[in-house]
Amino acid sequence: MEYALVTGGSRGIGKAVAIKLASMGWPVVINYRGNTQAAEATKSEIEALGGRVELLPFDCGSESAIESALALFEEQHPDDYIGVLVNNAGIRKDNLMIFMQNDEWHQVMDTSLNAFFYITRRLLKNMLTHRHGRIINMTSLSGVKGMPGQTNYSAAKGAIISATKALAQEVAKRKVTVNAVAPGFISTDMTSDLDEKELSKLIPLGRFGRPEEVANVVGFLASSEADYITGQCIQVNGGLY
Repeated sequence: MEYALVTGGSRGIGKAVAIKLASMGWPVVINYRGNTQAAEATKSEIEALGGRVELLPFDCGSESAIESALALFEEQHPDDYIGVLVNNAGIRKDNLMIFMQNDEWHQVMDTSLNAFFYITRRLLKNMLTHRHGRIINMTSLSGVKGMPGQTNYSAAKGAIISATKALAQEVAKRKVTVNAVAPGFISTDMTSDLDEKELSKLIPLGRFGRPEEVANVVGFLASSEADYITGQCIQVNGGLY
């Protein structure tokens, strides 16, 4: 059986992606770090819709935690593999660079960029062996244009866009596609501290996006309808550049 893994899948965009993939028939594995209540609630919501879902808690900022959790999944599913990987987990530690602390830099890099490397590398072999896979990397408007106060976040997300383009060329012959999705301002817990009313004035469509609008793009990229799309970064930003 082919599973879909969504990192940071208990809330926000990750939750919407997990629900979307489950609605398309994928058995979904939801990764989360510490919010068990939110993860269980998302699991229940998917099950109520008739979907199959499992929880796989681990810290995406820890190489050893990633390795242990994925090894456990493979041990429990010897005849299955993860064929759809959505690298969604990420954190913000905003600060002007002149005031930015080392841990604010490293925590963002560990959870976004390094997690992409460790998780993708770990799961790639099975995709290549089965000659089918979908890797979808959640990046950001910050990674496309850069955002002041987010040098760390912009650096991590920008690097993922470049890595997406490089990896796509490495694995295309084995029918594994690699794409990125770059949301703009989306109404989630992660943006709850922002001034939505003022920032919406900068967006041509005049509003923040909804998590489901990002999830719909992920669902398309995971489907057979996107067989000929790889190495791309699709922006979901209401026209804000």
